[in-house]
Amino acid sequence: MVLDRLFLLSETRGKDASGLMFFNDLEMTVLKRPVRANKFIRSPEYKKLIKQFVNFPSRKDKTVGFMGHARMVTNGSEEEHANNQPVIRKDMVVLHNGIVVNDEELWRKHSSLKRSHVVDSEVILGLMEHYLQSGEMLDKAFRQTWMQLQGANSVALMHAQYDGVILATSNGSLYFAESATENELVFASEKFILEQLLKYPAIQPLFENSQTIKVQPETAYIFPFDQLQSRAYSLKQQDDLCIIKPVRSRSIHDLRIAASPNSLSFSHQNTALIANNDHFIEKVNVAVSRLRRCTRCILPETFPFIQFDEQGVCNICRSYTPLIWKGREALEEVLTPYRRTNGQPDCLVPISGGRDSCYGIHYIKKVLGMNPIAYTYDWGMVTDLARRNISRMCGALGIEHILVSADIKTKRRYVRQNVTAWLKRPSLGTVPLFMAGDKQFFYYASMLKKQLDLGITLFSMNPLERTDFKVGYCNIDEINQKQEKHYSLSSYNQMRLGLYYGKEFLLNPAYFNSSLIDSALAFISYYGISKDYTTLYEYEKWEEEKINSVLIGEYDWEVAKDTRSTWRIGDGTASFYNYIYYTMGGFSENDTFRSNQIREGMISRAEALQIAERDNQPRYDALRWYCKIIDVDINQVLKRINSAPKPYTL
Repeated sequence: MVLDRLFLLSETRGKDASGLMFFNDLEMTVLKRPVRANKFIRSPEYKKLIKQFVNFPSRKDKTVGFMGHARMVTNGSEEEHANNQPVIRKDMVVLHNGIVVNDEELWRKHSSLKRSHVVDSEVILGLMEHYLQSGEMLDKAFRQTWMQLQGANSVALMHAQYDGVILATSNGSLYFAESATENELVFASEKFILEQLLKYPAIQPLFENSQTIKVQPETAYIFPFDQLQSRAYSLKQQDDLCIIKPVRSRSIHDLRIAASPNSLSFSHQNTALIANNDHFIEKVNVAVSRLRRCTRCILPETFPFIQFDEQGVCNICRSYTPLIWKGREALEEVLTPYRRTNGQPDCLVPISGGRDSCYGIHYIKKVLGMNPIAYTYDWGMVTDLARRNISRMCGALGIEHILVSADIKTKRRYVRQNVTAWLKRPSLGTVPLFMAGDKQFFYYASMLKKQLDLGITLFSMNPLERTDFKVGYCNIDEINQKQEKHYSLSSYNQMRLGLYYGKEFLLNPAYFNSSLIDSALAFISYYGISKDYTTLYEYEKWEEEKINSVLIGEYDWEVAKDTRSTWRIGDGTASFYNYIYYTMGGFSENDTFRSNQIREGMISRAEALQIAERDNQPRYDALRWYCKIIDVDINQVLKRINSAPKPYTL
């Protein structure tokens, strides 16, 4: 069936919840559940609604249709029915992809409107309600609503009294096709999804000669039901509108289910130990301050394979080769064969929500003049802050954003299993198992590049962020290895790494859990898949102050409340593993990163020591978030980490 096919194709966009709305001339019926699409379409409620839809009288003057959504949770738990898509408010229903990053500000601004739910999508309908009640017609009310929204947002909206649907996007992440008779319309959030659907035998004859049309940013398309021929209008100009008028009054039915209990058993955790943890951290700080450090950088004597010469300079500094940025001219030569002058996308740009990738997409679009498609792989540890920053960037730049969502509930369960296994036998070498779930990132980047027929992938990885000490804890010395790519390891050392993990698994059988296959696939994705990409910061010099200034000054880029740093704030795992590395090893990624900055002459050693000392302090808000979403007790976790053996004396 066509609807089943479309749901399964769209499942990559989110696996936390699924929903749809059927509509005809008499009613609009919404069904949604906190389950992934392939389970949703097997449910009795779904099949019953399909049967009712199919049996609706099909005459030429009757309108029948459906709109569906596969959701990845951003704002509002999927366990609360009203937060899932489609979202209902009074006489309106909306499907919404993206994040309205200023929703709280808009609710405060329009204080007469009552907010009922957490989901940010509700503000779209709230504003629509406000303008309709003030006497505006649907199309103009939509324009006035849209002009106030910030972020990357794509919507499909229907009103019970209007015979038509509105499609709009701020960044181009929306496509549609009309049949030759103009009696049928299909739309989807990605071109690939729509094109695959149109090949489906059940509808292929209707759309055989149809074009896939991209909804342009800041342009709305209205499809009146009397004739589905699109009617476009600008969402920025203030001209008069009256494309469709209210003609009827449909009823709206919401097939609700009882609220499910929150699955997080530690949502109200005792914070007493966290408060007492400061005493432990003070002791760690004193002990770490006594460690011998390189006299040139700030790496301590506990760093794997470190050695000091007579002047106290470490072997990492002695063997370090300064970076040589190739320059914009060289980058332009690389990009020239892939540039497209017909307005079509010409490159894939991964974006994580962190500062380097956010600045990277700004530079690629605004400075280089490329036409990128942004891509994010969300495996459940991308923070809400990072998601909002992705929305800010793609919305402001008008860049199409493709989100590939993992089965987040399953991924978080895998993380919990590996964290609880690790706590039985804490070992710094096996900490990367906590991050195994994100490594399919490379696989999907390669897949999308092929699907979208893009010639080049532009990464924004910072060469100063190499963390070879992580394999150093597995007895693998990468200090003198000059690898061309950011993520690389020789075949010999890959074998040694595999043997190390095999030994650790035998010593700690708790690692033999349901996450094992996922961890193995992560290893293959990280080291085994050929990575054909170009790194922006091989050409453009990485400058921290410039990046922060552009992001915060031009895009109102959001920073974390529990740290002064703008680094690693979009990665929900970083605060956890850096707490482990600092307390158990006497240093963290902050020390390695700042040491590389010293070697590049970007900051002084005194500055690096001060910044690293500041940033190595626990980010308790981030730690609470991490432990909550993987469902472990933060107090028990900190107690176990704090009691683990350490290479220094407290």
